[in-house]
Formats: sequence, C-alpha cells, structure tokens
Amino acid sequence: MDMEVIAEGLGFPEGPIIMPDGSVILVEIRRGTISRCWNGRTEVIATPGGGPNGIALGPDGALYVCNNGGFEWHDVNGMVIPGYAAKDYSGGRIERVDLSTGKVERVYDSVNGEKLSGPNDIVFDKAGNMWFTDLGKNYHRHIVRGGVYRAKPDGSKIDEIAYGGTGFNGIGLSPDEKTVYAAETDTGKLWAWDINADGTVADPPPGFLGRHILTYPGQVFFDSLAVEADGRVCVATIIQGGITAIEPNGKFEHHPFPDLIVTNICFGGADMRDAYVTLSSSSKLVKARWPRPGLKLNFAQY
Repeated sequence: MDMEVIAEGLGFPEGPIIMPDGSVILVEIRRGTISRCWNGRTEVIATPGGGPNGIALGPDGALYVCNNGGFEWHDVNGMVIPGYAAKDYSGGRIERVDLSTGKVERVYDSVNGEKLSGPNDIVFDKAGNMWFTDLGKNYHRHIVRGGVYRAKPDGSKIDEIAYGGTGFNGIGLSPDEKTVYAAETDTGKLWAWDINADGTVADPPPGFLGRHILTYPGQVFFDSLAVEADGRVCVATIIQGGITAIEPNGKFEHHPFPDLIVTNICFGGADMRDAYVTLSSSSKLVKARWPRPGLKLNFAQY
C-alpha cells in the first residue's frame, strides 16, 4: 500500500485525530505529551505526563485522554518497544484537555472503588457518552486485568461493561451504535457487546467476556481500532504488522504496513478514505488511501 510519511521522530505515537486545518493531533506515549503534526512539523500542545494513550474529541470540544500511567521503554534493534509498568507509574486515569490552553484535568481514576490501571482507547457515542478500555497493567511477576467502560464526560457516572480481559485495547461503535467492539491485545481476539434500545448492554454468552467475533490465526497482538462506514472493524495488528479489517461475521482481510508495531488507524479526507496510521516502533505517522470509506466519528471537527 502506497503511503506518505506525515511525521517522524515521534515518541511512540498513537491515537491520531484529524483536525479541520489538516493537522493531526496524536499522543507521544514515551514523551508523555499530546502533539500536533502538520507540514513536517510537530509541536507539543499539552503534557499530561504518565502515558497518554487513546484520545477523542468530546461534545464540549475538549480532548479526552486515556492515560495508562506509564510504561518502561526498550530500544531493540532500532525499534521502540513498551514493556512493564514504569518505575514511576503514576496510575491510570481519564483526563480532559482544553485544546486552547493545554490545561489537563483528571475526570476518572477509579470505578466502583477499584482503581483504573491502564486506560487505553476511547470513543464517543451520539449521546455524548464515552466508551473506553482499560488495558490493565503488566508487572514483572503479575498482571492486573482490564475492562471495558462507559462514562459521562462530566465525571458524574461510570459503568463497568466487562472485566477480566488480558489487555482490552481498541474500542469502537458500529455505524448504528447497536454494538460496541473491543480488541483484546494478548489473545488477538475481537469481542462485541450488544447495546439494547434502552441503552443497557446485553450480557455476554455464559463463560465469555463478550460476543466473540474473531481470533486471529497465528501469533499477533491486537491494538487500537477504527470502524469503516460499512461496519468493518479495522484493528491495528502487531507482529503481523498491519491493519486487519474484520467483518461483523468474522471474515477478515489483512493490509500490511512496514512496521512490526502498527498501533492505530483513523479516517479522514473528503471521501473518508484517507487512512492515518501510527507506525509506533519506527516513530512515524503515515497516510495511505484505504479501499473503502471510514466512519466519521461523533463530535469530529473535520
């Protein structure tokens, strides 16, 4: 797939968001910053610290940030690789960033009295609720599991949808917003939960975290995701190095990119076929033409 390098030399980029002026806002997890890329330049617009991860624009125009609290980092054969919880791990939280001032405010750091461990990715529904994943946290001798959550952006209410995953990562909503999807990193699985007409979330089949859509054949890790206009779920795929487009029935196709650690995709452009992809181990943001249009996000400003 032909691609254009938009920015390079980034500190493990993730979470790209396309803005009306053509710039792209993303996180640099290793630097603990939120940055804007355009015309070959990159500038820091906020410094939450810890590990800013997934980001999304909310109904109030602010940026909402999943902050994982920080990773250890390793440089291996020219690649940047995240590891266990950082020695100065600062706790998982959801933050709000005022884009006009860079001010960072904490919105959530717990649910039902339990601390968030590593919030990872986020999406807003049409009603203005935010859905986000918690990856959990890996330590040298133990693992803290993660979950899927729905919350109001004003900090007034947070609900646990699922818990117990080995790395809930990417999250997205179907075009009709009747289904929420989450990618599980360690297992290479895509899960789904059905959203009822009254807004409640249906219970998964007994013994399952959610409704199973796909387990990728072979050894991969799933990362963040975006949804196409036709309902395919595009999951960034690590080790196989690319984007896996998955139909709701589990059929899939894989689009390779030149990095083992491909972490995010978002869509934009007049026809929504410009795909912005983070090649995180090589520190790049690239743009490619996607075969089909992506789904426009709620509260997007492009």
